[in-house]
Amino acid sequence: MHIEYQNLPALVGQEVGVSEWVLIDQDRVNRFAEATGDFQWIHVDVERATRERGGTVAHGYLTLSLVPGLIETMLIYEDVSHTINYGADRLRFTAPVMVGKRVRVRQTIKTVEPRGSGMQYLAEIKVEIENEDKPALIMDMRMLVFPSEAVAA
Repeated sequence: MHIEYQNLPALVGQEVGVSEWVLIDQDRVNRFAEATGDFQWIHVDVERATRERGGTVAHGYLTLSLVPGLIETMLIYEDVSHTINYGADRLRFTAPVMVGKRVRVRQTIKTVEPRGSGMQYLAEIKVEIENEDKPALIMDMRMLVFPSEAVAA
């Protein structure tokens, strides 16, 4: 969705996008384990996890780490110099993502308010799991948006 900076407040209450599906495969999980040092068996030991849990499970933080890339094209600003991830409120991992499943992000703008020389918006983020009723995670994400010099002047 293309939007001008000054029209951001008009998005309150609106769903602004649903991402494409992303496959969570074992290679992605293994690379995340390597990057973070989290080698818990439920993530990386395919044989044991299959025997004891029906398969390996993606790290919750792997699922969370996909959010920025998946929301990147949901709001495309015409006149913004930069955006900053300001944090997350009420983050909950509500369902495990089994390896082999696909996930996507759904974003709804909850609030927009002035913040310094820019605006802050609060968006509800849901990471959905394909063919499952319960999302993998739900959170309120805060983003700071700063206008380009031409808009700020």
